[in-house]
Amino acid sequence: MKAIEARNISKFFHEPTTFQVLKNISFNVEKGSFVSLVGKSGCGKSTLLYILSTMDTDYQGELYFDEHLITGKNQDELARFRNEHLGFVFQFHFLLPEFSVLENVMLPALKLKHFKPDEIEYRALEKLKLVGMENYARQTAAKLSGGQQQRVAIARALINDPSVIMGDEPTGNLDKTNSFIVLDILKKLAHENHQTIITVTHDQEFAAQTDRIIEMEDGRIL
Repeated sequence: MKAIEARNISKFFHEPTTFQVLKNISFNVEKGSFVSLVGKSGCGKSTLLYILSTMDTDYQGELYFDEHLITGKNQDELARFRNEHLGFVFQFHFLLPEFSVLENVMLPALKLKHFKPDEIEYRALEKLKLVGMENYARQTAAKLSGGQQQRVAIARALINDPSVIMGDEPTGNLDKTNSFIVLDILKKLAHENHQTIITVTHDQEFAAQTDRIIEMEDGRIL
């Protein structure tokens, strides 16, 4: 089953002059697979990820999730879709430093309002257990190491049980040990929870451990 399908995706930047950054890209990603997008800086991989994440809607072509057309939906519909179906892990974890670990993880679920607050708290603790961070639940995020913060960011990405998790250089700021911990968590999510993972990475060792590598060059898939 396809989780995501991109059909003939093209993207232009218009500053300072018009420049085509993505050139007629078509591919699909199977459900429950762990895919890495690789290529030199400027090849278009992060731009492609932002289109796949539905955050960038200024492109040509069509994007499908679960064989439903997403292209053309309005911003409110896309925001709801992201909240329900997508989880995001960035190079910078974007945790709120003065909030506790637990509060940070709960935030997207409180926004979605599918569950009562006490149920959200229970679910948040379960997600923290998944990433080995349940003992830090009451600490403020500011007191954690970089690797710990990134694991909390993964728990936050998981809180609404997204079918697809997208990562933009999720190990970019981490040392080797923490990179392997994060990689291991993502592999388990794909292979045991059957969640689809798409990450942009410069780390060849990281990419080699994923199910599929999509290599890009000059706005095209090689």
